[in-house]
Amino acid sequence: MATRIPKLPDTFPSDYQRWKWQILLSFSGFYLFLYLSRFNFWPLEPIIKQDLHLTHIEIGLINALLLWGFGIGDLIHGRLAEAYGLRIWVLLGACLSVIFNWITSFGTSSWTLAIPWGINGFVNAACWSPAISMISQWWPRSQRGMALGLVGTSAGGSMLIMWWLTGWIGIEFGWRAGFRYPPLIIIPLALMFYFLSRDRPTDLGFPEYSEPDQVSAIPEKLPEERLKGFGPYIELLTNSGFLLASHVKGLENVVRYGLTTWVPLYYFEAGGYSIKSTVLLTTLLPVGYLLAPLISGIVSDKLLHSARKPLIIASCIVSSICLIFLALLPPENPYTGATLLLIGGLSMGISPLKTLAVDIAGRRMSGTASGLLDAHGYAYAGLQAMVFSFILDMTQARLPLVFLTMAGTRLISILMIARVKA
Repeated sequence: MATRIPKLPDTFPSDYQRWKWQILLSFSGFYLFLYLSRFNFWPLEPIIKQDLHLTHIEIGLINALLLWGFGIGDLIHGRLAEAYGLRIWVLLGACLSVIFNWITSFGTSSWTLAIPWGINGFVNAACWSPAISMISQWWPRSQRGMALGLVGTSAGGSMLIMWWLTGWIGIEFGWRAGFRYPPLIIIPLALMFYFLSRDRPTDLGFPEYSEPDQVSAIPEKLPEERLKGFGPYIELLTNSGFLLASHVKGLENVVRYGLTTWVPLYYFEAGGYSIKSTVLLTTLLPVGYLLAPLISGIVSDKLLHSARKPLIIASCIVSSICLIFLALLPPENPYTGATLLLIGGLSMGISPLKTLAVDIAGRRMSGTASGLLDAHGYAYAGLQAMVFSFILDMTQARLPLVFLTMAGTRLISILMIARVKA
């Protein structure tokens, strides 16, 4: 094992700098297209619902199985990848996700869509926490907000590309084509990432950086014996701050994925927009997801000295206000809707919860921590898909009630995150 020296990566040789940026940028480039195989059901929802005569509950079931499948994958992929290889896990997940997109495209009912779509969620999760662990091996806490902010921006761009490309293909060539052809680009991008990355600096003979920030340095000093087997799970699940952050992530995903699940149907059904107009209008939500994370990461690193909580609280306040207005104002006005969706997307995008989780865990448990945090997020996200679908069927599709419930979860999150010491 390489000897750690009390220096940050900025003082390391130029080859180290090249590799850490190469890994970050190659993963961000890969992730920029990954949602073409994960969330592509959402812009196709109105078309699929009409074609297969599905109910709100059946739409909720399909979404829930994807999200719960992803959450279950998150629970195990991060830890297994830490043990058996980070980049190979990402490659396998990408290839399997493309396969299950094709299988889903042949579905003819809610269940023949939901089952392969749930498995797709499970395998697609292999592309997330292993890569977050890899990035944390190269980027210390003082620079991690920017690094993971760039990943967050890539995720926002991925949502935007998926929304446009999948929505357009669905309109022009049918919804089945949306599952078959856009995801194919993911395989060559995954291969590119595999060959351009390495799991850890020691794989190339570089020293590991020494973490000077005590928030991350303390967990990184844990004895090796406590990090074997299920050790990281025990350490993290007995950490009250990490648990609170995980549940806040869950509530955050109730809104993040609740909006992307139900907003297209809201403007299509209640607003009376065409399929094309609905796709164009709701695109502004992922535009917000695209623009905010990198700015948020730089602000937290440079201006807030790696403090993440202020931005999480700001995210909760602004997004709750947007949700209240979204519920109370009529959907027929496209300009009001566009403004609310853009500000809502921006406010959700500035929340650096994934960075906070890695800060709390340190780099040695970063894959497990990222997976556990995301598992909470997707457990809640899947639950909202089911709960809100029942509410919609019982109230004859009163989506404003759903938006007000989402606003309430953001206010609860403020009280929870304020208790996290990190």
